[in-house]
Amino acid sequence: MAKSDDSGSDQKKQHSSVDQYLVKDPERFAVNLARAVEEAGKAAAAWTGPREKGEVRDTMAEPMTDMVKTFSKLTEYWLSDPARALEAQTRLFSGYMDVWSNAIRRMNDTEIEDAVKPEKGDKRFQDPEWGQNAFFDFIKQAYLVTSRWAGDLVEHAEGLDDHTRHKAQFYVRQITQAISPSNFLLTNPEIFRETVASNGENLVRGMKMLAEDIAAGHGDLKLRQADNSSFEVGRNIATTPGKVIARSDVAEIIQYEPSTDKVLKRPLLICPPWINKFYILDLNPEKSFIRWAVEQGHSVFVISWVNPDQRHGRKDWEAYIREGIQFGLDTVEEATGEREVNAIGYCVGGTLLAAALALMAREGDERIKSVTFFTTQVDFTYAGDLKVFVDEEQIAALERSMEGKGFLDGTKMATAFNMLRAGDLIWPYVVNNYMRGKEPMPFDLLYWNSDSTRMSAANHSFYLRNCYLENNLIQGKMKLAGRTLSLADVTIPVYNLAAREDHIAPARSVFLGCRFFGGEVDYVMAGSGHIAGVVNPPAAKKYQHWTGGKPEGDFEGWVANATENPGSWWPHWQAWIEKQDASTSKARKPGGTKLKPIADAPGEYVRVRV
Repeated sequence: MAKSDDSGSDQKKQHSSVDQYLVKDPERFAVNLARAVEEAGKAAAAWTGPREKGEVRDTMAEPMTDMVKTFSKLTEYWLSDPARALEAQTRLFSGYMDVWSNAIRRMNDTEIEDAVKPEKGDKRFQDPEWGQNAFFDFIKQAYLVTSRWAGDLVEHAEGLDDHTRHKAQFYVRQITQAISPSNFLLTNPEIFRETVASNGENLVRGMKMLAEDIAAGHGDLKLRQADNSSFEVGRNIATTPGKVIARSDVAEIIQYEPSTDKVLKRPLLICPPWINKFYILDLNPEKSFIRWAVEQGHSVFVISWVNPDQRHGRKDWEAYIREGIQFGLDTVEEATGEREVNAIGYCVGGTLLAAALALMAREGDERIKSVTFFTTQVDFTYAGDLKVFVDEEQIAALERSMEGKGFLDGTKMATAFNMLRAGDLIWPYVVNNYMRGKEPMPFDLLYWNSDSTRMSAANHSFYLRNCYLENNLIQGKMKLAGRTLSLADVTIPVYNLAAREDHIAPARSVFLGCRFFGGEVDYVMAGSGHIAGVVNPPAAKKYQHWTGGKPEGDFEGWVANATENPGSWWPHWQAWIEKQDASTSKARKPGGTKLKPIADAPGEYVRVRV
């Protein structure tokens, strides 16, 4: 009798499981499908319109060609030997058979575990139906077997040079993430249920958002990652009080209002990356490094880079040094009367600052007395996945695409960065926005991430060739202003901050760059990644940071012997700064007596959107 009850319960559960995927109102569902197709047509028009007018030129051919060439080298290895090819095919078939036989056994015993499981932390398959529903469970496991098999093909292919293997790994990861069953309506149980429950209204909303995002990208998809209507630069983002006190063709110099009676005698000049906007260091009062530095008694100056257009196409690294960093130093001196300055460079802003210091050493400009680098590479030997996009053919293609406009579109650079973490920064938003039809949540960090900047052609070309492609800075081969630069000439104290999980400036890469400076280097490794590892206020009590001896020997050895400290590295940095020079002076108003403020912070350059 009990057995009969269990059987009835199982049948009822199975019926309930199937019922949630059945359309209840076919007429309304059909109407919404027609509306979704209509909105999809608008998306297609938003994509084709700018191309028909000649406003957009597709550049997909070059990356697709590179991917085909890369995979050709991979398949050549596996297909050149019939036995090797058979082995690879057998391994894949065996994986499928394991999944199939396991699925048969689970029909009689639900306690049997899957033959293959997602990696720990994989958020794609959290819905219970991925494990309880035989159809979705089988698709999930078949996908996992296929994607891991593809990764193994790259890993075990012999005769590939390091760059080709790196590219193949990257491309395989992009493809396997793109074809995940979680990304499609009929193979994602959560989306399937929502579509049935709403009679397809989610698809109508999603296609409408898709059309809006393609129109916002002027013919390219500008993926929305946050509710942008919730934020406004100067209103609830980048709100630390200050003034723009000087402006050049490439930079505005912002000086912030003091919040202490006494300040450190040496002003602080921050050189952020031009690839992003500076307010990552001033997102809101709780997260703002700039506000915190002001509260610690720094006279803070920040370079706010221009969002370049056709007028800036020939602005190269020398221009950014002369009209940005040295212009900033001139402004600091005029506003405060101080010639000795502490400087910070973040990411590529740090790389530019390192080159500027080497050039200034050759020219006798000794105004910067200490330098701090946030997640900055000077040695690009192990520069992470961004190196996938860098070889002679790809750079030449990029330079051709920049010739006409004089700049690289901001959306192109944003897409490249998003691809480094496509599983976090692309596909979850594709699913949420265009299939579920849900607006993303307000999130200041992702608002900043989507606030793209263009790259001036000369600047970007110099950066890619001299850093990623040829690694000239550490070899003493980089030339600026007719001089050959050497980091050995940089003898001032260096505070070199890396982030343990950084995918843009890997901690190992930052560590290896320490050896090329001519002075004493303090290497510190923060927890988390490229942004959260840097923007980590002490009050949050999050993550940790590692300190240790001199950055010598191998990276793994340094980490093994380093001291792990709880919380933010900010106080550790402040103590390091005061160790260099703790003398103080009276607080300084923006501009001093010589410079008249031009505008309120955060200025005009940062407000230009693409």
